[in-house]
Amino acid sequence: MQNFALMGCGRIAQRYAQILADKQVQGGNIVAVCDIKEERAKNLGEKYNRPWYTDAHEMLSEMKDDIDVIAILTESGLHAKHVIEMARYGKHLVVEKPMALRLEDADAMIHVCDRAKIKLFVVKQNRFNYPVVKMREALEEGRFGKIVMGTVRVRWCRPQAYYDQDAWRGTWGMDGGVFANQASHHVDMLEWMLGEPVSVYAKSRTALVDIEVEDTGVAVITFASGAIGVVEATNATRPKDLEGSISILGEKGAVEIGGFAVNEMKTWNFETPVPGDEDVLSRYKTNPPDVYGFGHIAYLEHVVNCIEKGSPSLVDGLEGRKSLELINAIYESIETGKEVQLRFQPQRCKLGHVNGN
Repeated sequence: MQNFALMGCGRIAQRYAQILADKQVQGGNIVAVCDIKEERAKNLGEKYNRPWYTDAHEMLSEMKDDIDVIAILTESGLHAKHVIEMARYGKHLVVEKPMALRLEDADAMIHVCDRAKIKLFVVKQNRFNYPVVKMREALEEGRFGKIVMGTVRVRWCRPQAYYDQDAWRGTWGMDGGVFANQASHHVDMLEWMLGEPVSVYAKSRTALVDIEVEDTGVAVITFASGAIGVVEATNATRPKDLEGSISILGEKGAVEIGGFAVNEMKTWNFETPVPGDEDVLSRYKTNPPDVYGFGHIAYLEHVVNCIEKGSPSLVDGLEGRKSLELINAIYESIETGKEVQLRFQPQRCKLGHVNGN
């Protein structure tokens, strides 16, 4: 049994607490929660009858023998600081997306966890969605042939009230816009499917809300294989979430996964059918209750298995850094108005800088 402590008791922590307390994760349990806001920590702790704290160091001092894994669920701009602080306790760390906002912070996180000989898990739960797993299998089996294009779409609704919940939301220093936050999973999936990106050109705007960062943008990515990737991302869909999708087009087949959480297999067409193809659309059609989908359960079970069996993580620090670099390049392109080559050192990317400076 791996005992989890949650650091941060905001929106996403509610999801973690529920699935861990309800024993939805085989081999996983929640033993404590922490948030600097006393009301949040108290409410979540009492809801699941777990000890709650307002100081993470106090939590680790009192319960260090009872905690195996710390889940960092704080503001995006504090992920690096909290991973580095918590690494000293020798507990494995799970960090929500994005792992950091700046590349140098991601590098520091990887270094400190390596030095402490602990595992760093970067949450990319959509990789575990059943339709996405099926798409990846087809890719690894070579069923697409030469990849022509991959597209991800995030058409979600985040009204002003969403950003007004917390002062850090919608800021450069602590959050980033739709690319860094909501679409980070989708950028990761596109890169996971299409391979190494070599350049990106992007544009964005702030369409419907009063925030520092973008709520709408597009990016065109060229991959080493020659394939073209397109990212369409917006939080300005009204009046509610519409779509979170990915499609892959190849010379021998096409697959499209839709739904609002990359959860519904919509197209499964291949030049050469194989047994089971006829059942794919019906078998991989699910409707999760929210945009988190079902992937967190599978992801946390993966974390437990990796720790107990000593196996490598699907998304460790180095793997998580890949999509962060691409997201930084997207912001660099937005600021410069030019195509940005990967690998690169950010010069004008505002992500992770207070007031964008």
